[in-house]
Amino acid sequence: DAEVSTRKKTFAEVQTERLDQAERTVLIKCPPKLNEKKLLQYLSSHGNVKSHFFFENRGISALIEFSEKSSIASLQDAVGIPNAAEHHVVPFKSRLFNFTLKNPVSQLEETPLHLSPQSHIPVKDLIQKLCLADSISSQMYMLLNEYQLTEENIKLRFLACSLVRDFARAYFPDSTVKPFGSSVNTFGKLGCDVDMFLDFHDTRKHATKMKKSPFEMEFQMKRLPSERLATQRILSVIGDCLDNFAPGCVSVQKILNARCPLVKFSHQPTGFQCDLSVSNSIATRSSELLYIYGCLDSRVRALVFTIRCWARVHGLTNSAPGTWITNFSLTMMVMFFLQRRSPPVIPTLDELKELADAKDKHIIGGYDCSFVSDLRKIKPTKNTETLDVLLGEFFEYYGTFDFRRNSINLRKGKEVNKPESSPLYIWNPFEQDLNISKNVNQPQLEKFIATARESAWILQKEDKTRRVINKEPWGLAALLIPFGKSNSRRMNRMKGIGSETIRSLLDSLKLNNANSQQKAVGK
Repeated sequence: DAEVSTRKKTFAEVQTERLDQAERTVLIKCPPKLNEKKLLQYLSSHGNVKSHFFFENRGISALIEFSEKSSIASLQDAVGIPNAAEHHVVPFKSRLFNFTLKNPVSQLEETPLHLSPQSHIPVKDLIQKLCLADSISSQMYMLLNEYQLTEENIKLRFLACSLVRDFARAYFPDSTVKPFGSSVNTFGKLGCDVDMFLDFHDTRKHATKMKKSPFEMEFQMKRLPSERLATQRILSVIGDCLDNFAPGCVSVQKILNARCPLVKFSHQPTGFQCDLSVSNSIATRSSELLYIYGCLDSRVRALVFTIRCWARVHGLTNSAPGTWITNFSLTMMVMFFLQRRSPPVIPTLDELKELADAKDKHIIGGYDCSFVSDLRKIKPTKNTETLDVLLGEFFEYYGTFDFRRNSINLRKGKEVNKPESSPLYIWNPFEQDLNISKNVNQPQLEKFIATARESAWILQKEDKTRRVINKEPWGLAALLIPFGKSNSRRMNRMKGIGSETIRSLLDSLKLNNANSQQKAVGK
């Protein structure tokens, strides 16, 4: 019930709520053996503790959320400065604390602490669990439950952003630091990086208010020749600040000449790898669009998590940049497939735009990024297909998709001719002149098609009873085992698929050659 009520909130409401929670939160490094009751008693002397949890990260840590922000100031006033006998310390009072016991023996914890998991189980353990399910749909929901971000992990992500914001506000008092991408779009997997951006939106709101006044007054501000240069300068300073003064921020890299300049760093207190950029408005709209799709129907997230896990197992995606399909492209392919069902499982972006009102209107850099934000305005789908069916149909759909001719367009929800010759063309939902899968080469696309066809074949030939008797992985579990060389029949089918594609390419070349010869003869 709690999840359903959370799901009905708009993206902006959830973000605001989470950011407010993070501002009332501290992180405490605890000793190995700890009396939880006594720690909470001590903290309660500074104010009411609204929620807390413990987790393992280079030792035991506790995330403590107070009911009031003033409790943090009270705690900071009572906390001591570390002994600087060996190292000199940077005198910045953050919301990260070390908690030690003066008399450890009398305060040992009798019952072990409950530790909140911050990573998902290995695939081999997942496969064993999946074999105990009673249907492929159950297996897919099981995978979703094992891999999705937990409530605790989301709180930790927003806290990481809030701690970075504390440093940014030393230079830019009105700024905020917000997460975007997988941390907030409901498709994040435990262990994924935290993408965050420095937002000056509140500063612009203030400027708008001033225009209503009968006189004009404005701040004197440094002027630079381009927005890009301003972004680079801001990130350079914030990067240096995190590197030199922020406790637990290590391996800081300033990548300022990228298409989207960013600072990469490892945040040791929370255990996250982080990427910080500036005012990434279109990326935020993409996060909200996926949030809406994820909230509309429980099957959407279950299918996306399944396909992503399947793709990673078979080497179709990779965490390093390269010529393979990215998780974002793969998610867009799942969304497009769900739009193409009859009746559709999710609406097209154009349909969501039609439902938008004045407050939903967003024009960013000349691109129309408007769509409805209120989930209640979107009619529920009439599609009742099970996840078993949708999974098999996904593999069938892309196993036979005409990638040579057609592109994937979520705005229209239909296959349209490719505007250029990239092997895989997926229109950026907002920046309509960009292909989000431009990096994918022909061999990687061929591999995806072949693996999709093989997976469709396995699901069609599924004999659950025989597999259970023989104690073999079945259903989704069978798809999460790499298609190795040991099974010669499978390899022959894979070769057949490759040969088919090569044959069709050769045929089209012959046809083009014959046509050009005919034209030459005609001339």
